Amino acid sequence: MFVATFSEQEQRELAEKLTSLLSTYRRISDSYIIEFFSESLWDTLPVSWQEALGDLTPPQIADLLLDKEIKDRRYPSVWPLSLLALRTAAHVLSFPRKAPGGYSQDAGAAVPEEFQFNQSQSSLLGHIFRKHVKPKKQHEILRLGTLVKKLCDQVNCNSVVDVGSGQGHLTRFLSFGLGLDVTGIEADPNLVSMATKFDRQLLLTLTKENQRSGKAHGLHSAPGPSPRHVVGWVNPQASWDVFIQQLVTASENDSSIGPTTGPYEKKQRVEDLHLEPRSCQTKAEDKAELQNTSKTQINISDSVAQINTGAFPSGMATEMLTCKSIPATDCGAKELGSFVLTGLHACGDLSSTLLRHFSNCPKVQVITSVACCYMKISTQENPNPPGVFQPPFSSDITAADSCSDYGYPMSDWVRGLPGHQLSYKAREGACHAIEDYLQRLREESGLLRIHCYRAILESIIRVERPDMRRPGVQTVKKAHALSFSEYARLALPRVGLPADLPYDPVCVDTMLAHQGKVVVYFSLVLLLAPVVETLVLLDRMIFLQEKGFQSELIPLFDAAFSPRNLILVAVKTKEARS
Repeated sequence: MFVATFSEQEQRELAEKLTSLLSTYRRISDSYIIEFFSESLWDTLPVSWQEALGDLTPPQIADLLLDKEIKDRRYPSVWPLSLLALRTAAHVLSFPRKAPGGYSQDAGAAVPEEFQFNQSQSSLLGHIFRKHVKPKKQHEILRLGTLVKKLCDQVNCNSVVDVGSGQGHLTRFLSFGLGLDVTGIEADPNLVSMATKFDRQLLLTLTKENQRSGKAHGLHSAPGPSPRHVVGWVNPQASWDVFIQQLVTASENDSSIGPTTGPYEKKQRVEDLHLEPRSCQTKAEDKAELQNTSKTQINISDSVAQINTGAFPSGMATEMLTCKSIPATDCGAKELGSFVLTGLHACGDLSSTLLRHFSNCPKVQVITSVACCYMKISTQENPNPPGVFQPPFSSDITAADSCSDYGYPMSDWVRGLPGHQLSYKAREGACHAIEDYLQRLREESGLLRIHCYRAILESIIRVERPDMRRPGVQTVKKAHALSFSEYARLALPRVGLPADLPYDPVCVDTMLAHQGKVVVYFSLVLLLAPVVETLVLLDRMIFLQEKGFQSELIPLFDAAFSPRNLILVAVKTKEARS
């Protein structure tokens, strides 16, 4: 069930329940598992919980605590009602993560059907779009790209802006594969350089294939417009007109590889890509689709449903993202065509910034937002969280352009709820992959001991250096296959301590014996992770509702394959677009 089926009142009531639940169990969601021993986290749990959970095996933890799909649970002991209530509330209040046609949360090692024959190559994506692209990203660009294309057709808009475009995998599929006019904005110039390089490689491959096939109108002579890649930092503190000026500049300095061609050449170019499977709409279907744009609300759910059918419309809109260079104060709005805004795993405040641009900018018709890195979201309590990208140049943002809004909460409603605050640690926990941990639990993987190792190391560090709390330890390769002494010898120098630092081996053995409890406690933290993510995303939906826009939250990707799989989609009505 899509969240859009919730009424405005139901969304607000859900936000109240989420904040109440998280406020009650804030101690758990805010806990650092590496402090399990140094802060005696197990003793902070109710005694009745300790008795019920202390002797569970990893598979039992998966079945009885984390897996919401299990219907017939067999308990080795009587659980306290408070623990049962927590588990039920966490499962019921969290947004569903099962993708249409995908696997459930208990998917384990299963992969999407498109990878059944080759786990590194999607059978639904043309080979030219798989080069340099990992399977997870192949899965994402196929499903998100297809959804974006359907939404473009429904609002009769052919231009897309991909923010945080990275190496351009999504922009290439949208442009070369789906015939859209695409501008990708990326803050890292090295990634922009790679994107341009990969574009050229794709065109070279197509040219060779066309020459071998003997086509008269090969891509060598008429490649069609390539995606524009521009180095640009989308400043969360800047208003939307500054963002528009970035697009104006990008269009003026178009870095497309080949000359712009007419609709025929672009359509032919798309058909040359051999996407499997594909089907073309009839003219009647094209006409019907254009008529649908006059409806008050675009049917997003229908677009999602068609992703699995391999629908590949042939109708191409002619509106392009082109304009002249004009002063930023004039926004460029009169010269810049309408466009669809998308961000695939836009980090931290970038996702909330794009939503604000959608609500304020008249030229943004549709947004598809896939968030990630919730811990990098700014809040009133932590306006500058660690790890947030800082541009290597001074901004020209003026005081009039500055915006003091935080990444969370965005909505007035959630901001007014008592206990709505989410700590850095709670938001970081929301980025964990519950499906992956379920697999580890069911397999009783050796990887489960990593948290115990790190927690013991933290205790040793604090004995030697009481002032050093939670220092970053670079990943020790295959740590789960090492003894603790070997792990400590490799890890201690990474925090500036000697590899042979003495510690009490008897004490260490005692802590190692409590590995199962470490796993249980981390599972409790993980139980609340989807609740935190739900509150963050629900806040964004309520924000859009307060601005007069309806939205839907769609589990578009297979959660076992792509953990941040919830896509927020909003489409402006015809009245709002006109």
